Amino acid sequence: MWLKPDEILLKNAFKLWVTEDDNEYFVLQRRRGYGDGGGGLTGLLVGTLDTVLDSTSKVAPYRILHHTPDSQVYWSIACGVTKEEIVQHWEWLQQNIMRTLSVFDSSEDITSFVQGKIRGLIAEEGKTSLVLEEDPEKFREALLRFEKWFELPPMEKLVTYYSCSYWRGKVPCQGWLYLSTNFLCFYSYLLGAEVKLIISWDEIWRLEKTSNVILTESIHVLAHGEDHYFSMLMHLNETFVIMEQLADYSVKRLFDKESFQREPALSDPLQITKRGLEAHAKSEQFRTFFRLPKEENLLEVHESFLWVPFSHFNTLGKICLSENYLCFASQDGSQCHVIIPMREVINVEKSDASSRALTVCMRGKRALRFSEVRGYQLLANTIRSRCGISASPQHSASSEAIRGECQSLINHFEDNPEDVTLMVGQKDSSKAVSTEALMTVFHPQDVENLEPKMLKEKMKEQSWNIHFSEYGRGTSMFFTRKTRDLIVRGVPEALRGELWMLFSGAVNDMATHPGYYSDLVEQSLGTSTLATDEIERDLHRSLPEHPAFQSDTGISALRRVLTAYAYRNPKIGYCQAMNILTSVLLLYAKEEEAFWLLVAVCERMLPDYFNRRIIGALVDQAVFEDLIRENLPQLVEHMTDLSFFSSVSLSWFLTLFISVLPIESAVNVVDCFFYDGIKAILQLGLAVLDYNLGALISCQDDAEAVTILNKFFDSVTNKDSPLPSTVQQASVGNNDRASHLKVDISELIREAYEKYGNIRTEEVESSRKRNKLHVIQTLEDTTKQNVIRVVTQEVQFSASHLDSLYNLFKRQHFLCCYWTMKSPALLHHDPSLAYLEQYQLGFQQFSTLFSLLEPWAFCNSKSPLSLWVFRLIDENQDGLVNFKEFCFALDTLYSGSFTNKLKFLFKLHLPPAFDLPEDGVIKKSPERGRGKVDLQAYLKQWQNEILRKEETIKDLPRINQTQFIQFSKTLYNIFHGDPEEESLYRAVAHVTSLLLRMEEVGRRLQEPSSPSESTKSAGAAEEEEEEEPSAGEASTTPESSGCRSSHDAGADLTEMQWSFSFEQVLASLLNEPTIVRFFERPVDVHTKLGQARVAQLKLKANK
Repeated sequence: MWLKPDEILLKNAFKLWVTEDDNEYFVLQRRRGYGDGGGGLTGLLVGTLDTVLDSTSKVAPYRILHHTPDSQVYWSIACGVTKEEIVQHWEWLQQNIMRTLSVFDSSEDITSFVQGKIRGLIAEEGKTSLVLEEDPEKFREALLRFEKWFELPPMEKLVTYYSCSYWRGKVPCQGWLYLSTNFLCFYSYLLGAEVKLIISWDEIWRLEKTSNVILTESIHVLAHGEDHYFSMLMHLNETFVIMEQLADYSVKRLFDKESFQREPALSDPLQITKRGLEAHAKSEQFRTFFRLPKEENLLEVHESFLWVPFSHFNTLGKICLSENYLCFASQDGSQCHVIIPMREVINVEKSDASSRALTVCMRGKRALRFSEVRGYQLLANTIRSRCGISASPQHSASSEAIRGECQSLINHFEDNPEDVTLMVGQKDSSKAVSTEALMTVFHPQDVENLEPKMLKEKMKEQSWNIHFSEYGRGTSMFFTRKTRDLIVRGVPEALRGELWMLFSGAVNDMATHPGYYSDLVEQSLGTSTLATDEIERDLHRSLPEHPAFQSDTGISALRRVLTAYAYRNPKIGYCQAMNILTSVLLLYAKEEEAFWLLVAVCERMLPDYFNRRIIGALVDQAVFEDLIRENLPQLVEHMTDLSFFSSVSLSWFLTLFISVLPIESAVNVVDCFFYDGIKAILQLGLAVLDYNLGALISCQDDAEAVTILNKFFDSVTNKDSPLPSTVQQASVGNNDRASHLKVDISELIREAYEKYGNIRTEEVESSRKRNKLHVIQTLEDTTKQNVIRVVTQEVQFSASHLDSLYNLFKRQHFLCCYWTMKSPALLHHDPSLAYLEQYQLGFQQFSTLFSLLEPWAFCNSKSPLSLWVFRLIDENQDGLVNFKEFCFALDTLYSGSFTNKLKFLFKLHLPPAFDLPEDGVIKKSPERGRGKVDLQAYLKQWQNEILRKEETIKDLPRINQTQFIQFSKTLYNIFHGDPEEESLYRAVAHVTSLLLRMEEVGRRLQEPSSPSESTKSAGAAEEEEEEEPSAGEASTTPESSGCRSSHDAGADLTEMQWSFSFEQVLASLLNEPTIVRFFERPVDVHTKLGQARVAQLKLKANK
């Protein structure tokens, strides 16, 4: 490998290097302790030194140096893993460089020419693969070590590497941590002790930063039930973020594809880089904080001051720029942030250079002034270009005209509020779509009503109007601590829909997709899928007590929104709890707004909640358990098993407390959720447990605890709700409410914020990522246990062997998914299917794994026998083999009786295994997925399996001439390489001859006048069978010589179609003790599984 020319000192180098060859300008050297004469104490010391210092010499012990006769300076220009590689470089230098150097007059010119030539070679090599790396030269060297040490497939992409210590017990090993797309690897070499660790990201259960007495700060990795600790990292936080990103990427791509979104930086697993992962992590944080669409990416960050008009001072913070949004967040504790859609910007003005300020002008006569912006001119030009605004001074008049035009448009809309939808360029909504919130229709507010509750409601509205006048209204409103205070007190009924749209970011989605919802409604209405069937079933279960959903108006709107969303996102489709949430959204938002609110909740605010495995809800419950341990130690002491709270709180998270609280109280919780996200639900959950702490500690069992919590929720009221009793939801335990002290929802929410408001969103997101690994692996482990429980009843493998087999099977499934986005196996994996169907192997995957595990080495991955075995065990002919089918085949070959093993081999040469085309093409599997599951077919298949009778040897069809010849070949292949190979070959030849004679005798009895030529040909075949093994050719060419007897005999009997039954073959082979001993020889399953585990990855690398 050519290296970037690097100056080295040769004063002490001869103690570590030995010169192998040299000339006037170049020296070829070998590292001491390597190659011929290596080893011993010198080799140990030099090897340890190389590993600790991260020397390339550890994996490349040969090098070439450049020097000139009149200089003492040497330059390293190449290194090599093997002598052949370095000699190739040496010869290239002799042929292409040495002749040219004689034309130069000075040493400086010679050195410059050599360095330029080597750099040119390196640049040519790295044009494609290393262009995205920060330091291509160092990365090339690290990549060389990575490939040499770990022997992973060449497609595996190294992302980054770090020096660190790995703790084995209480002893640290200093070495190097390598992070690649699919694997976490560590290598250390100290005084002859080599430590090598390879963990795939999809095997990790827990990844977290920890600290204890011995390790001040370290990274803890839990995989395969083993704990691994990495410490002494120079950039621990950076390392952890990269590891977290890689683990999360692997989990989404391989296990949880429903949430996998193709990011530009992560679209190709072969092109992932450290820079791309860091950018992805920052963009993710940026989108989460500002509630922006998933398409937005953080492009630029500028530190600046923002003039805050309501406080009359400049607040320090950061400007964050994406494709379509300009955002600002303060850093001085004022909790102030603002989001400006680029579509709202009408001009950007630069002030004098001394203040480095710029003013962003927006519709509605609003402007934001940023000062002390480094690179303010560049930022101003960027904003202009994204908004389509001209930057030249002569266009200032047109800017004023635009601004005036915008203002007149706004004045028009103030006078004509019914035209407000045109303000964001929306198409006219479909007439079928409701344009009013259901609460407005079914409970219009009476302006003349002067009841105390209505007066309080009007005071709330007045407070918000004052807030709007100070902080702005709409998409560019300032979000401050005061905004949260108003939310905690409760949002007025009239403003709820508007504020939900604003806080969730749904207002931006709707503004940028005019007419999208009405088009979806038209396209989706009338469609019939599993999702629409489930929607119809649940429509009348959604807030049935509310008048809005006792009429066709509310039911129809709910049907349209849910059906449109299922049509938009078929991966989620429809899940229970979506109906309850959507019905509440429809009460306070217009139909189209409710749709976009549902999009925001399902796709951004509660990711992975609404799918078959509700992974997101399970993750947040694990986060909730962590918070209980941290904040309610008394409860933890009393109830050591916190899984009870997970089961109880599932509905809290899935429905945002709507299913457990009266509707008039639940909407206050939804207010907080749209402002603070999942953090609000977690805080309220802690407050509920804290409020009932005494009762929960004194309860005797789980049932009593459930009763306590249910009574508490029944007692929660909203004393400020202006809704009449006909609209307010009746509680389940309404009769007992009088006996239980009433709790006001506003007081409960305020208490939640006061006690647990210090929970930071960043901590919640970090805890989500940490717990997601554990939740996914727990679900995967449950799948494995269920599969093993089904299979273990029908095979003789032990539970531990089945566990190892399942891991091998699953890993084989993933091996073809690691390096491509379009792997068929990745498409076949569907977590919503039955346990046995979740992981299946196609033919190529199966043949590779089967060749590692089958006991007789007769079936390599390229052999047609692999195809026949695959066809035989693929019972439903879908081109895929599940774990149960795979285990049945192996169990027969490992533990079956002689008869069963022979029957398996016999059936390999019968249809459907043998008679199908030999092109290796397997019929594609049927489409799988939600909405296409044929339940009737599953029931029929299950019934057939129950009624299926045990197959007997008499049920097997006879084997014909061609099939029998191939059967004989297979037996010869099986016996090849066995210590008793020659005896086994003789036995097969004898059996073949015997069967042919039996067939001939049978034919002569049936046809007495058969010609004598037939007898002669049978006799000739018998002589060949007896002579063939003794010729000594059997051991050298088993396949060709082994089939000669049957082939020649068959050639002479072509006109007479003969066949054998399985009983005949079995009886003949039972008379050969050598063959019986061979097939009854026990297989060491444990050793076989261990060898397969080691070879599985290397086999892929060798390919």
